[in-house]
Amino acid sequence: MSAGQSGSGNVFTHLLEELGDHHGFYIGPHKVLDLPVILWDEGRLHLYPSTKAMEAAGLYRMVEGKIVRSSTGAPPALDLSITNLVAYQWLGMLLLGIVLWRSVRRYRRNPLAPPRGLQNAIEAIALFVRDSIVRPNISNERLGNRLLPYFLTLFFFILVLNLLGLLPGGHTATGNLAVTGVLAAIAFLVINGGALVTIGPKAWLRHLLGGGPLWLSPILVPIEIIGMFAKAFALCVRLFANMVAGHTALLSLVGLIFFFGTVLIAPISVAFSVFVYFLETLVAFLQAYIFTILTAVFLGLASEHHEH
Repeated sequence: MSAGQSGSGNVFTHLLEELGDHHGFYIGPHKVLDLPVILWDEGRLHLYPSTKAMEAAGLYRMVEGKIVRSSTGAPPALDLSITNLVAYQWLGMLLLGIVLWRSVRRYRRNPLAPPRGLQNAIEAIALFVRDSIVRPNISNERLGNRLLPYFLTLFFFILVLNLLGLLPGGHTATGNLAVTGVLAAIAFLVINGGALVTIGPKAWLRHLLGGGPLWLSPILVPIEIIGMFAKAFALCVRLFANMVAGHTALLSLVGLIFFFGTVLIAPISVAFSVFVYFLETLVAFLQAYIFTILTAVFLGLASEHHEH
């Protein structure tokens, strides 16, 4: 029997399944604790402390990692369960909140003392976002100052989630389309909402003409509207694809050891894994930067009067 036909041949499928979401809190492939299942179905709210309790109740069951009705096999109307990636987002927000709270408290205790350690890193990143991302791309100073907290939150949130996925056993929430889709949807609202408030509805509608004459509006307006949604879609897919690609490469390199069933491949696999790991660390920072700066660029373009 060849290596690809042996039981170890399924190692790639098993490892890549770890990139998905799960009904439980996982560190690596190991389930640490159960997470509550929350379902809205047939006009009722169903609450279960775990998937085991849900299946014991008899109304729903798990099929290939998805919740379906026991009677019909159809999914529930709305699944609001707290999943593994939701838990990692909460963990990221908790860690970020603690770090920022400690930095702010240190400033308040001694505002004239030079920053040091983690406080210095937080200040450097905050100044970088303000001076190199927001202000150069958003010419309206008032709008940039008002939305600076949003851009800081966006950068730090994406960065922390990316880095959590690089910890041993960690999972990357930004490697899920639902997470990046929501981030892109919020960016879409910020871009167009900020433009409407800054230049007004009339000037915003003129952007839909793209500088063309009014009689071309049946052609230009749909194209510009598609372009608005395409920008948000690009933000969503770019972040998702880059984070998944790196983790897929890492898991595939590790899986080679089990696939061939020999330690002789281990030095090559480990060496390439270390290289990809450091590359992924760079990508974690780079993708947070790209998402944030593109949002600022799109907002700056949308909030300018067309003649400018």
